[in-house]
Amino acid sequence: MKITCWGARGSIPVSGPEYLKYGGDTTCLEVRSSAGDVVVVDCGSGVRRLGNRLVEEHVRDITVLFTHSHWDHILGFPFFKPIYNAENRITFHGCPFAQRSIRTVIEKIMEPPQFPINLGAIRAELAFNDPCLEGVSVGSLKIKSIVLSHPNQGLGYRFEEDGKAFVFLTDNELDFQHPGGCRFRDYADFSAGADFLIHDAEFTEADYKRTRAWGHSTFGQALELALAAKARRFGLFHHNQDRPDSEVDAMVEDCRRIAAARHSPVECFALTQETVVEL
Repeated sequence: MKITCWGARGSIPVSGPEYLKYGGDTTCLEVRSSAGDVVVVDCGSGVRRLGNRLVEEHVRDITVLFTHSHWDHILGFPFFKPIYNAENRITFHGCPFAQRSIRTVIEKIMEPPQFPINLGAIRAELAFNDPCLEGVSVGSLKIKSIVLSHPNQGLGYRFEEDGKAFVFLTDNELDFQHPGGCRFRDYADFSAGADFLIHDAEFTEADYKRTRAWGHSTFGQALELALAAKARRFGLFHHNQDRPDSEVDAMVEDCRRIAAARHSPVECFALTQETVVEL
């Protein structure tokens, strides 16, 4: 299993010298099976670069998973070039939550006045699968989901292949249970033994005094989940739009210091929009 991050920023794309290390593109991950099956998780602005790569590689069969339909997770979809090629097949999985269907989600992105061309411009063959909590298989990848603790809800995912496990939980507030969301213990059980855990770590403790119930976790809360789950690697994700590289670096160092003090071997780092991890 190969995990590539194409966007790790939260809320809105950003640019500037203070964001060069971790990047400014919003949420998009690519998960490839050992046989080369391609799964795209979320279509934030990072999906544009991923789409360009898939076009270069002539990838024809693509699976797309949505965590939820907030702007920063869907805004790149109209710029995902594989959708405009009639030779391609794209299968969507997710839960519409506040929308009627996944198809409705992308229709709304590509309708006036949001975008100049509508869904009719898409030439690829599209297939939609809306069941929220059913397991999904893509080639040798086995994918499980869990409801996130986030306004309007969302889904987190666990990917398993050849005895390895990768868990992705973004936009998940561990210290506040939103309607439909789960408890900390549930997320720890879902993440148990993960070889690689990516979790929302948008806020510092100082931030959280004014942002509690906004739907995101502190990096300390996310680290506690990684420790409880005994994850081997822990990646901080959904970097705040105003968080410069130096502050993200400081969060990583704090995580490493705390993990060391707890005698945990977990490897801590923050995702960049070029991070690649192979399991």
